[in-house]
Amino acid sequence: MKKATIQLETLTCPSCMLKIEGAVKALDGIDKESIKVSFNTSKVKLNFDEEKVSLEEIEKAITAVGYEVKKSQAK
Repeated sequence: MKKATIQLETLTCPSCMLKIEGAVKALDGIDKESIKVSFNTSKVKLNFDEEKVSLEEIEKAITAVGYEVKKSQAK
């Protein structure tokens, strides 16, 4: 499992967090228990299996529901 931190442009409301969480949880290879979306910092933190899903696919899922990814990193 890799750990990812994804910095978003901005989150404007708590329902934004739920939309992002739902989009990411729908992907195969995501540790669903690890997802943390922070309204205050506009960051998404999660663990993922890089053999099942790429960081790019996670970013695409987030942008598909209307949010801009500023930068991301995986370790």
